[in-house]
Amino acid sequence: MIRSTRRALAVATFGLAAVIAAVAVQSTPEASAASVQPEFQDTWLQNLNGKHRQLFDSPQPGGGIPLVHIMNYLNTYQRAYNVTDAQLNTVGTFYGATTFHGLRDEMWTKYRIAEFLQGIGVEPGTGGSANPWRTSPQILGMTIPAASIEALQQRGTRFIVCNNALGIFASLLANARGLDAEVVTADLKANVLPGVEIVPAMVIAIGQAQQAGLAYHRQ
Repeated sequence: MIRSTRRALAVATFGLAAVIAAVAVQSTPEASAASVQPEFQDTWLQNLNGKHRQLFDSPQPGGGIPLVHIMNYLNTYQRAYNVTDAQLNTVGTFYGATTFHGLRDEMWTKYRIAEFLQGIGVEPGTGGSANPWRTSPQILGMTIPAASIEALQQRGTRFIVCNNALGIFASLLANARGLDAEVVTADLKANVLPGVEIVPAMVIAIGQAQQAGLAYHRQ
């Protein structure tokens, strides 16, 4: 009952925060054009020319199953169809309840992210102080390094994290820790995992992936 209440509260809080964030960035067309940030280069969209391409949309951690799905996609094409990793394009997303999985271990330790996620009814993956998905994810009671972020990156998988989600969750985290939201936001953005790219908004990135010919897989 308590967990259900926490989850409901988390959903409501996230929804409210999203509305507040959306209202905060509304401005005139001229101001919006001037505020476009040059750091968003969308390099993750480059050279997506594999024989098979798929976006794995993962707003929920799902016990690490989203990582397994990417691993299985690569393994099955290789073993059943003799298609190498070089002929495949896979993209994973970090936003919503998976936003923090795109961050370095240092951020998980510094801000006690696992504790924060549990406090709002989101299962972080482990109760430890490191990013549970980076090298040794615990999935279905097993440690599966081959399904880790780093292992999948080595096979060519690209991961993207939503800038809007980072801002929203950084503000919620800062509020929970009694810290300045702008400082926490800047800290998190500076400590995204190597190879993970920040995109302006996942709602746009999903559409861009479709335009680039990627199949869509909802986790």
